[in-house]
Amino acid sequence: MFDFFKNPHAEKIKGHLCNLAALAKADGHVDEREMNFIIAVGQKNGVSAQEVRKLVTGDTRCLADLPTNDSERFDQIFDLVDMMLADGTVDETEMDFCIIMAEKLGFRKAIVAILVRKISQGVKDGLPKERIKDESLGFLNYNELPAR
Repeated sequence: MFDFFKNPHAEKIKGHLCNLAALAKADGHVDEREMNFIIAVGQKNGVSAQEVRKLVTGDTRCLADLPTNDSERFDQIFDLVDMMLADGTVDETEMDFCIIMAEKLGFRKAIVAILVRKISQGVKDGLPKERIKDESLGFLNYNELPAR
């Protein structure tokens, strides 16, 4: 059905799109801006709008394929937070979902709320993604160091 999703990299993209779809549905409906955001992420990664719509509507089985390093984990949580902000309102359910997903992606529970809010504020302030990523990864590395 989806030949695109036959290799490991494509499976990661599919898992990421499924996570985005789950966030979009967290408040009970998929807003047009949220759908457009997910489609844009898919197209940026070589997935057609039609394939993305099938993932979002549930016509295709979704299994998350979790990223294996902090950079990939950050990219996924960044897109989740960015989409949470896409409809102009931050629903508490969406914020909670982002925090839960950050934990599932492998970030420590003690810092996920701070990480999500840090990304959210950076997006609201119009900072470039790479700057937010650099600052967030620096924050993560600092907070992941063992206590002395």
